[in-house]
Amino acid sequence: MLLTIWKRIREDLANARDHDPAARGDLENAIVYSGLHAIWAHRVSHWLWLRGARGLARILSQLTRFFTGIEIHPGATIGRRFFIDHGMGIVIGETAEIGDGVMLYHGVTLGGQVLTQTKRHPTIGNNVTIGAGAKVLGPIYIGEGSAVGANAVVTKDVPPNSIAIGIPATTRPRHKDECIKLVDPDYYEI
Repeated sequence: MLLTIWKRIREDLANARDHDPAARGDLENAIVYSGLHAIWAHRVSHWLWLRGARGLARILSQLTRFFTGIEIHPGATIGRRFFIDHGMGIVIGETAEIGDGVMLYHGVTLGGQVLTQTKRHPTIGNNVTIGAGAKVLGPIYIGEGSAVGANAVVTKDVPPNSIAIGIPATTRPRHKDECIKLVDPDYYEI
């Protein structure tokens, strides 16, 4: 188990280098990247949540929020190679599900629209990028390989390999030449 934890930490550090041109080295990133701290703490709080220690899980998630500015409910399910760039103001709700290779910029909300105890937060497919300040609300699906533009408000499903921008968001297919690494999705036009 310790080997698995170490492998995951190394994968997270490599992922940070892949997603952030300002990343200088693993030691520095491990010390100063609030997004890494938030996901590492979430893994512990999610583990506690799944084992019934929900009060302790919530306390840990709130302490992490206090120190990082990133609020991830311990009930949220998050895949591998998840990266948060800067992170301040991120909110991820209890029933959110996030696939592998997802990147969020600061100020993103993966929130709900109802107060019932149902699936009320979005599901984010693999390899999705969500731009700064975007709001993805309700039990909707953002398809694999899609990008959500900065400050977009998304309340309807987004098909795979699409771009969603605007308020309310409109979508169109994402072309192969628009899969540029390290470009915020607000670069794209509808």
